[in-house]
Amino acid sequence: MRVYLFIAAVAGGATWLITPLIRHIAIYIGAVGRVRARDVHTIPTPRMGGLGMLIGFVVAMLFASRIPFISGLFTANHQAWVVMAGAIMICLLGMADDLWDLDWMLKLAGQLLISVFVAWGGLQIISLPLGSLVTASPTLSMAITAFLIVASINAVNFVDGLDGLAAGIVAIGGIAFGLYSYILARSSPSYASMATLIDVALVGVCIGFLLHNWHPAKLFMGDSGSMLLGYLITCASIVMTGHLDPASLHTSVYVPVFMPILLPILVLFLPVLDMCLAIVRRLSKGQSPMHPDRMHLHHRMLKIGHSVQGAVLILWGWAALISFGSVTILFFPVRYVVIGFLVAAAVLTVLTMLPYLRRRIPEIMEEDAAYSKHHAAQHVCPQSERGADRPISEAGNKSRDAEKDTDRPSQA
Repeated sequence: MRVYLFIAAVAGGATWLITPLIRHIAIYIGAVGRVRARDVHTIPTPRMGGLGMLIGFVVAMLFASRIPFISGLFTANHQAWVVMAGAIMICLLGMADDLWDLDWMLKLAGQLLISVFVAWGGLQIISLPLGSLVTASPTLSMAITAFLIVASINAVNFVDGLDGLAAGIVAIGGIAFGLYSYILARSSPSYASMATLIDVALVGVCIGFLLHNWHPAKLFMGDSGSMLLGYLITCASIVMTGHLDPASLHTSVYVPVFMPILLPILVLFLPVLDMCLAIVRRLSKGQSPMHPDRMHLHHRMLKIGHSVQGAVLILWGWAALISFGSVTILFFPVRYVVIGFLVAAAVLTVLTMLPYLRRRIPEIMEEDAAYSKHHAAQHVCPQSERGADRPISEAGNKSRDAEKDTDRPSQA
């Protein structure tokens, strides 16, 4: 564990140190995001922070390759180098978008090509938990791998709308997934795990960048950063599936077998949910799935009345609840996990809706008071609204007319 903590510290320190330089480079070459209608920030801010995150990740991996405990992971196969090569390519694609605002179809094509390259290089989902563990064909493995990578890349990209939001959510998911992969690795002859290594380096990168990206952010990660984070957290999951041998698994570990497929979705539940809602919303309006709008989850949090920091912290809370809830269910009795989950969900729901309730409850009370006053006024003279068709005396008519004149406001 101390080795992994050291790697996380190296990744975080390298990212924190290099990010100010990247900011100056971004300003110099013009990678400064203009303020768009859908943006929350009000002043142009440099982006391309993903380059600093990439440097932090690569430095941490190179350090790891020289540590005896982990160095065997770099010599046993080429997975580590394939992951780093894919990270460099995906970051370069994102940098191109940060500079020139690429067309979404061109960017998607680049993501798909890089994902296929990574899958072709040996980073594939080998086993599928379909009723029982099934070894997928090479073609199917490459297709599923590419799909998962592209989906995760765009999910993180969609949720990157507030200072610190995407980096925090991915860091939380990385911690949950890293703990899970570390616990699984302890049952193997060697505690060394490529999945855990990628996760701890990813968490370190996110924390190092967050120190510059907390509101008000000095630098945005841009597409170079959001795409890199989505790529890395999915790679860690895919690496883990390569260590699941269908012949050696039995019923007692059958449920954890699903986790390498489900956990990337669960740790990125908010980004995936936001992406799915955005695609459905835009297609229903006849728009492109990549058409920008101000209806993302973070935009809705701001509309409720949260500050930027408050919205980010609450969304972090939801991400932590789902990520750690999905992991702890593997190691603790289900009933305890469910009870804790429901209690935490209730607290987060109240916190999420608190600004709306603070504003709406006084409005409801005012509306009820106005309705009660109006209802009472209608019952002051009940006889004035009924019995008009009954024969009454002339004196009664004069008396009623006098009452109407005194009760009604003057219409002059």
